[in-house]
Amino acid sequence: MLIAKAYAAAAENADQLDALADAPTAGEAFFWNIALVGILVFLFYILLIMPQQRRFKEHSDMLSDLKKGDRVITGGGLVGKIDKIIDDREVLIDLGNGLKVTALRSTIQGKTEDLLKPVANDAKAAKAEKK
Repeated sequence: MLIAKAYAAAAENADQLDALADAPTAGEAFFWNIALVGILVFLFYILLIMPQQRRFKEHSDMLSDLKKGDRVITGGGLVGKIDKIIDDREVLIDLGNGLKVTALRSTIQGKTEDLLKPVANDAKAAKAEKK
């Protein structure tokens, strides 16, 4: 505060004096800095954390709704049909040609109907463009 008074006394014209008088105090500057940090935290939560929580909830709902006969794709890229639900953590997946694998339920990325529809539509569009 003392430095601001010294500058005010040394100011040569009234415009500089008015500008120095309108300068925020330390408390006001601190409040605005804290408000800016609060706004950034709020935006971070809205833009990053909420969508991730929503995707996690949708994935866990999909895993809990799995049943025998659902076509699924695993994290490793294996596509097959659920042959048997062994327990809460494991499922038996039939890959075709008599090949069956046991997979952890958590490694299932999704149902193939949900994941492969956009690819099928893109392939149809590409064929239509070639003709």
